Amino acid sequence: MKTRLFAMCLLGLVAVSCQHAPAPGYTDTPAVREQRSELTRELLSLLPTDEQELPGARREARWLADTSYKAAAGIAQINNPAMMGWLNNRLVNSTFNLRERGLCWHYQQDMYRELRRRKLQFFRIGCCTRDRGTGSEHNCVYLAGANGNWPRAIILDPWLKNGRLVTRSERDFRDDKWEDSEWAVEYLSSVYPENHRFPIEHWAQVKSGKKWNDYVPSSTPEGAATRQGQLMQQNMQNGLKARNGKLTNY
Repeated sequence: MKTRLFAMCLLGLVAVSCQHAPAPGYTDTPAVREQRSELTRELLSLLPTDEQELPGARREARWLADTSYKAAAGIAQINNPAMMGWLNNRLVNSTFNLRERGLCWHYQQDMYRELRRRKLQFFRIGCCTRDRGTGSEHNCVYLAGANGNWPRAIILDPWLKNGRLVTRSERDFRDDKWEDSEWAVEYLSSVYPENHRFPIEHWAQVKSGKKWNDYVPSSTPEGAATRQGQLMQQNMQNGLKARNGKLTNY
């Protein structure tokens, strides 16, 4: 009985600790540094054997792994989630805009944006969706070898634990209903070209204000005129000023 009670309390503490975005310094803790190293190794395993030891490939894999963990935490800090996952979605989807951002596809677009800050030679960034068209649809970014095909990839999920990156390799998701989302990459690559200079506060899409689930591109006149479009512009200005022109908060 005592053991069960202890386990329940422990799970409760974990749930509470994951409700909000990670605190500054989280991605440099020993545990997360090891996770970053493990992701580097997993990324290299996606490449042909003759490429895995190339210095350029190793540097690129390391940058992608480090950036994935740091960006996930940084994105969550910007989104400022009030609670975990689907519960936070209710606040985002409310007519009162109790939270501006935090849906899984928001995180997908934001993670794609952050990983496009560098031109890649050995890897490519993709998007994927699980249970498309259902009430439990889930969207993520994935990383694959430059010439690799889906599903030989590693899924990056910054949404599930509010910025504490969860990764899934092919053996973990092959039997789940995940599919490649080429259309999402086509759209996002046009918004965020390689080596872009958008701040971390930039949103590819903003709420139109017409309905809770109606979004428009932030780059259009309609998007710029929305309440969220104006808020995004203010957030970008404030963020750049606070960081002395630095594009990211990590």
